[in-house]
Parts: sequence; structure tokens; C-alpha cells
Amino acid sequence: MKRTSRDIRTANRYEVLRQIIAQSPTSRQTLAAATGLSVATVATLVGELLDLRMITEVGFEDSAGGRPRGLVAVHTAGGALIGVDMAETYVRVELFDLGLNVLARAEEDMRPGEHRPEQAVAHVATAVGSVVAQAGVEGARVLGVGVSVPGQVDRDTGIAEYAPNWDWHDVPLLDLLAEHIAYPLYLDNPLRASAVAELWFGAARGHEDAVVVNLGTGVGAGLVLAGGLYRGVSNSAGEWGHTTLVLDGRLCHCGNHGCVETYVGAPGIMLNLRELSPRSTLLHPEDQTATIDALTHGVAAGDPVAVKVVRDTARYLGAGISDLVNLYNPEVVVLSSWVARKLGAPLLDEVRDAVRRHALKRPFAATEIVLSPIPTDPVCLGAATFALEGALQSVGQRTVRRTVTTARSRSTARPV
Repeated sequence: MKRTSRDIRTANRYEVLRQIIAQSPTSRQTLAAATGLSVATVATLVGELLDLRMITEVGFEDSAGGRPRGLVAVHTAGGALIGVDMAETYVRVELFDLGLNVLARAEEDMRPGEHRPEQAVAHVATAVGSVVAQAGVEGARVLGVGVSVPGQVDRDTGIAEYAPNWDWHDVPLLDLLAEHIAYPLYLDNPLRASAVAELWFGAARGHEDAVVVNLGTGVGAGLVLAGGLYRGVSNSAGEWGHTTLVLDGRLCHCGNHGCVETYVGAPGIMLNLRELSPRSTLLHPEDQTATIDALTHGVAAGDPVAVKVVRDTARYLGAGISDLVNLYNPEVVVLSSWVARKLGAPLLDEVRDAVRRHALKRPFAATEIVLSPIPTDPVCLGAATFALEGALQSVGQRTVRRTVTTARSRSTARPV
């Protein structure tokens, strides 16, 4: 789809604000150098952000004998953003100030089988109401809610088109959420959210090309190419978890056999454990989190079953990541999401060894493989940036309103 001048202006405004958040305080000249925009263009965009009270003037710096340069910084109290991580086993919500500092958190468990859209929406609404109350922010200060949902999503219509682990097909998710949440709503998926979080604040910062591997119940890869988020023509890029790893292998929720996800997602790791040691006390058949926790503790204690399960999982994961390394030739591969965070360094070390065995030498030598350094939930953080992006589309309005293209809220929506 061809980008309009409005799209380009919004993208430039977003990039300028991103640089201000990363480097506060900073000057217009520094922003121009960082973004590649002219000083005049940056000055105009800074003026718009000042009018929106998203940034503020904070003084001057010397400029090597010339006129002192005015400095701007993010106005953290100028608004609040909410990021929602809807996962297969939980709903996590975080509320941020405009500097993307966490002000409040809430989490709701998703019990096995509790995957109907109305059940998920009820959890989101409860958690959103909780963080707003905890932070004590006025409703008018909430600029938007970014919602990450697994699977394939249509950002423009707010429809969750396909979530294989929940068997969702064409669910009008933002319409359902808007019946309970009165703030502007913006939909995407965790692959994009994690990639943006790493690009802004994590291991991909300062890199042009990166792959962010999400390891949770589901599995996928967020792509950063040429310094920006890569979405693909239908916002479906990164569904690496549904590429074939083993011919005629395990049945996947997507209907195919041998997908990467069936060997390295949390249910796949549980199956790796069950096949190795069916009666292992490490296995909690109905509890993914408890099983991964048990494996983590088992590896730390030197339990041979736990060590072998993690090693076998890393072999599968390394083979899959080697394809990403050969295909995209990234500077960095980031292991993200809750399974990677819990299994940590032991998984990382085994994955590095496995990728070394499978990837071509030249791209492997140029690639660093690391754990995500982000201390909070990367998906919530990335989802909040989608809300920020949506808010910036309404520049020129002091009170940010829902836009018809990305927000599906109704005039009858009830506040949380």
C-alpha cells in the first residue's frame, strides 16, 4: 500500500519522539542527525509535540561557540499509555508514563480451556481498570491502549483473524473490548510488540537488522530490517513458529505437522519431557508455568532429566534459529518471552552451540545471540508504543480522540 504524506509525517513524528524518549534531554540538531531529517523539519515536528504537551523545553546547551541550543525532553506527565499482553495462559497489563516508565501492573490468569473471546476480554477489562486505579491517573490522560493478541491480526479493522492455539477465527476483538474500555484501542500481535520493545529499549537498539524470537506457549519471530519493524504485506511476517522443522512430525494447532512451535513452545517442551521421562516429577501435565519452573530448578540442581530436556529443546531451537540466521543475516538474535526468561542462560548456551553447528559460518560469525535485557514485559512495552503511534496520528488536537481507521470503540462504550 502506498504511503501518503500524512503517513510519512506521522512516521517522522513518531521517530522524533522515539529519539527524544531515548536521549532526553536532547537538541533539535542532535535529533536531526539521529533521524536523518533536516533541522527545519525536526523543528516543525518538535513544535507539534510541544503543542501536544508530549515534550517540554528544559534549557540550553553550549554549541562550540555558537548560539546555545535549546533542549527538549519527554514530558512524562503529559499522558499515560497502556500495553496489554494477551497470552495463552495469562493477561498482563502495564500502564506507562510518556517516557515509557512503568507506573502500574496487573495480571489475570487464563485457566486451561478459558479461551472464549468474551472470557479473554473480561480479563483485559479487569486488568486495565486495575492499572488505571493503581496509578491514579485521570481517564483523559490515557492516550491509548495497545493490545497484543497471539496469531494473525488486522490492525485496521481490529479483527483477530486467526489464533490457532485458541481456535479463533475472525474475532472482532477491538469491538468486543470497546464495550468495556473507553480509551482508544490499537491491535497487533506479540511478535511485532516484542520487536519494537527491543528496538527502542533492548538488545536491538542501535542495530539495523535483528530477529526477536518469542518463546512462550506460542512461538514466532519479530523482524527488524533496515532499522524498522517489518510487517509483511498482510501484517503476517514472522510466523516462523509455523514453519516445518520435522517432516511428518508432531501435529500443530495450525493443522500442519512438525512445526517449530510443537518442539520449542511450552507445550512442546512438556512433550519433550514426557517422551524422555513419562513419570518425571518435573512434569505438571496441566500447568505449563509449573513445568518450565521445575525444569529451571532442575537444571540449576544438575538433574540429568532436566538438563537433557533443555539440551534437546535447544537442539530443535538452534536448528530453527539457524534458518533465520542464514535467511536474514541479522546482527543480533534476541530470545524473548517467558519461556526464554525462565530457562535463561542454560538454554542460551545450548542454543548458541546448536546454531553454530547448523548455520553457515559467515552469517553466524556476524550474529550475536542474546537473552532479552528488558526487565519488564517486552510485549506490554511494545504494545504501549503502538498506542503512542496511534495517538500521534491525531496531532493538532490537544485531546486525542479515537481514529476511525485503527480504533473501533463505540460511542456507547462504558468506562473501566
